[in-house]
Amino acid sequence: METVNPTWQQLLVEAVMTPGKISTAYSRFWNYSSGNQMLALWQCAARGIEVGPIASFMHWKELGRYVRKGEKAIALCMPVTIKAKGDKVADAPEGNAPATFTKFIYRNNWFALSQTDGAEYTPEPIPGWDEAIALAALDVQRVLFALPDGNCQGYATGRTIAVSPVAALPHKTTFHEIAHVVIGHTSEGLLTDSEHTPRTLREVEAEAVALICIESLGLPGAEFSRGYIQAHLCDSEIPERSAQRIFKAADSILKAGRATTEASASE
Repeated sequence: METVNPTWQQLLVEAVMTPGKISTAYSRFWNYSSGNQMLALWQCAARGIEVGPIASFMHWKELGRYVRKGEKAIALCMPVTIKAKGDKVADAPEGNAPATFTKFIYRNNWFALSQTDGAEYTPEPIPGWDEAIALAALDVQRVLFALPDGNCQGYATGRTIAVSPVAALPHKTTFHEIAHVVIGHTSEGLLTDSEHTPRTLREVEAEAVALICIESLGLPGAEFSRGYIQAHLCDSEIPERSAQRIFKAADSILKAGRATTEASASE
């Protein structure tokens, strides 16, 4: 029977509820988007495939490895640019190319290392993450913390963030505030991150991004993020659209700070 892919909301809840799942996914699939990392991990678990690096049939062949006969490919979600048809093209301004739009589809093009045989495989090293590189790439500026509130860990406004010099978990707070900017929350004005953050969807989105980032990079604070998000999920669910925003923002932040630049196989 064909496996039905989970929703992004289901993948996010599983990541939040299960310590270590995010770090496992990142360590094996770091060169894929954050959402696809969780999707690949989920499929490996569902189908009993040993978790390991994935690649397309042709890429494994280039590496001297061959997919075993009968192995079923892993599906990832990919953007596809489609030309508009009919009225949309007719309505396009004269002289312009036909209108296009992006659609996300699932394609079964990838196989795990354990589904292949052949030459010895050495995985690519996981690149480091640099805050200064990330901020520059994301067009976010870090400014001096200027609020007198001793309970405030950090805040974001416009395209700037500030983290208290006495913040309990400065890395977590930094990712939380960057997330506010990347997701677009700061268009609403000054956002503060206190020890008792109101349980709004906006705050949970930023905290979920922080959780993905710190656990992916092996930084402290994941248990605090996870506890806060789980408390929120006891009352309600994060909408599917929010889950998509969370994965997209985390992916943008992690990619922006990589010390090396590589071509991503899927977004």
